[in-house]
Amino acid sequence: MQGNRSPRRRDQSSGCPTEREDAILERAVLALVLSQHPAQFTVAELTRELSDDPEHPTQRDAVERALRDLVGSGLLHRHGAFVLPTRAALRFDRLALA
Repeated sequence: MQGNRSPRRRDQSSGCPTEREDAILERAVLALVLSQHPAQFTVAELTRELSDDPEHPTQRDAVERALRDLVGSGLLHRHGAFVLPTRAALRFDRLALA
């Protein structure tokens, strides 16, 4: 999965990730979780898979932000350290593949 890392470009004026970058990372997180279901990822595993430098606070924060937004949208669940797709996300994934 190392080849599917999302780009880490920053808004030139503030150094903050753009909405587009956040959306790209959200798609990458959701795609990875769905592709490996029923296996479950920890937050640390997702960060390692999707970050160029998983120890860098900015990249860890980006993954946490993506998880927060996907959980808030009803597409992922967090159960302790684990992340898993909701039934709605699994159903959508099945329909998209049909």
